[in-house]
Amino acid sequence: MTDIQADDYGKLTDGSFVRARQRIGIPQVLRNPPHNFEVSEDGSRHFAFGYGDDNPLYCDPAYAKQTRWGNLIAPPTFQYTVGQNITPPPDPETKALLRGDPWAGLGSYQARMDFEWWRPFNIGDRVYKMRSVVGVLDKRSEFGGRSAHETICIPFANQDRAPIMVQRGTWVNTERGASRERKKERETAEPYTEDQMAEIDACYAQESRRGAETRYFEDVQIGDELQKKVKGPLTTSNILVWHLGWGMQLTPPGNFRLAYQVRRKAPGLYPPNALNIPDTVQRLHWEPERAQELGLPTSYDYGGLRETWLCHLVTDWMGDDAWLWKLYCEHRRFNFMGDTTWLTGEVVDKRQEDGRNEVYLDIRCTNQRGVVTSPGQAVVLLPTRDEAVVVPEAPADSMDALIERDVELFAGLEGGS
Repeated sequence: MTDIQADDYGKLTDGSFVRARQRIGIPQVLRNPPHNFEVSEDGSRHFAFGYGDDNPLYCDPAYAKQTRWGNLIAPPTFQYTVGQNITPPPDPETKALLRGDPWAGLGSYQARMDFEWWRPFNIGDRVYKMRSVVGVLDKRSEFGGRSAHETICIPFANQDRAPIMVQRGTWVNTERGASRERKKERETAEPYTEDQMAEIDACYAQESRRGAETRYFEDVQIGDELQKKVKGPLTTSNILVWHLGWGMQLTPPGNFRLAYQVRRKAPGLYPPNALNIPDTVQRLHWEPERAQELGLPTSYDYGGLRETWLCHLVTDWMGDDAWLWKLYCEHRRFNFMGDTTWLTGEVVDKRQEDGRNEVYLDIRCTNQRGVVTSPGQAVVLLPTRDEAVVVPEAPADSMDALIERDVELFAGLEGGS
């Protein structure tokens, strides 16, 4: 097994798929430490504030102590900020398989993400995670010509190694030149009128949460609408505040000498800016010039931010006594700087199965031009007037087993391998 050849850098080749598929089911050692090693009051509050949520269940231990959970819990997508990787160092053969990036130099776009939760992130939990590719598809894509759809499974567990949740995402990898030719996403925000800003502010003023007022399964009807929320207009400051709670994710944490040390090992993470100063690849999310170099009209948000917004929509609707069991969403369009995102949803089904009282929601992010940027679905478990919610069991009892399960599930899909 050899590293990617220099003349293949930035190209999607048959060899890229061979290298990627050899890694299926092999947990990867993650070098970056998490933003948080454990769930804390400060970490939870900073994360919640970063996406505009002051729910006391996540921010106020005294309030949270009076709920059914008995302590502060973190928001559902807190996994983005936490999770120490516990994958052991690979043997020489495995290390060779994992050497290099099959998609080096390609554009990578988050396309789909789904989550399943089996227990809360409790204050004081020390959280661990693993990460593995579970499937690779060779497809034609609107992102530009041939594309690689890589699906990754990331299970999380607590200090007792009890599974907390799994995050499963698909990224589309395409050649930069092809994505530059993409014509569809050129619409960016226009200056807002006073009336438009008044409409946004009115929505913020009306925002509420169910909280301690229990929402019962019996009272929910198909067709019920969730209270509309708004996020935006998106600014660079919004992205910076989001990073305060979210961490950096891709680029290892640390400034100046610490960044230099990382740059020596991974110079590709720090392409030079217009002043020939190496700077993080993530700057395309706040530096319009970098986004334009990559064929986009301006900077844009993160998929993880929109996923978290959709969780906010659902958790405010369902209340403290309910459980967000599953959430799935697709990222179909960019959310550019200046865009406003309206969050809406409605009940589309309700079922009682295996002792669970399941409510199915269609949810979505829609921009100010009326374009749905991220449609999704969620499954919420609600209490009845006779019974409290029972948090579901994980389908496997370890992170390794969860990865193996996903590999098998993906292989069962048409063309899954």
